[in-house]
Amino acid sequence: MKEVILKDLNQTREWAGQFAKTLHAPQTIALNGNLGIGKSEIARAIIKTLRGAETIVPSPTFTIVQNYDGISHFDLYRITDESELTEIGLMHAIENDITLIEWPQIAEKYLPKDTINIFIEEFEQARKLIIK
Repeated sequence: MKEVILKDLNQTREWAGQFAKTLHAPQTIALNGNLGIGKSEIARAIIKTLRGAETIVPSPTFTIVQNYDGISHFDLYRITDESELTEIGLMHAIENDITLIEWPQIAEKYLPKDTINIFIEEFEQARKLIIK
């Protein structure tokens, strides 16, 4: 377990960019935390680091999944039935891609044992990441 304190958005993006350079497919990253805590910003920075700063990275809140040539970004907030996970291609992504999952709770039993869990919490005027 590792803890990181990020004081602002720039530090968050810098940390996520460095973290991205350690990732190789297939790898699953579960981003955990309350609404508006920074899950999408971390995912966005990872994707831009690996696919280029010019890459447009919208939040997948409504589309549920966005793909970036070997990186899959899921937002499972609106998924209410586990059967939907297969329909949206989660299992295929886990087996083949760098897979970033926001709101991973509904998929917990399907996540690989080596999933990197990042828990994001408010900490004073900053964010604390707990990485397991």
